[in-house]
Amino acid sequence: MSTLANNAWEALLRAHATLMKEFAAEDIWTEVSMREYDVLYTLSKCPAPIRLGELHRHVLLSQPALSRMVERLVSRGLVQRSADPGDGRGVLLSLTEAGQAQQRQVGRQHARSVAAALTGPLSADELTQLASLCRRLAAQPATAGRSTNQEDQGL
Repeated sequence: MSTLANNAWEALLRAHATLMKEFAAEDIWTEVSMREYDVLYTLSKCPAPIRLGELHRHVLLSQPALSRMVERLVSRGLVQRSADPGDGRGVLLSLTEAGQAQQRQVGRQHARSVAAALTGPLSADELTQLASLCRRLAAQPATAGRSTNQEDQGL
């Protein structure tokens, strides 16, 4: 089972790396970088302003790097900060109108690229299965399923 899991993990990483290189090469990243877009997209999916810690749980950046990026996005007028009414020291983040417009503009183009990249090799049923499997993996706690048996870990 360990070999199967590791083969699946390697395939997932290779697919991710291949697709990310393909998406990064597109000419849609002129106004915002892919990482900045990730922040804008994440904020666009939030029904209400969120704290930096919550944003950090959804993007692949270190907390210090995310803080610096948010600062740049604020200075460019794409993200706004507001006081957290529940915590006088807390700050909430949300998109400005300009941030929403930028996210939608890049998002439309990126969505077409994602659809083209995935619908070529995968059927509708396979896309449904892939989405389901990825949601299951993302929903489990980080330590779930970890073996404490050193033999299973290859040690």
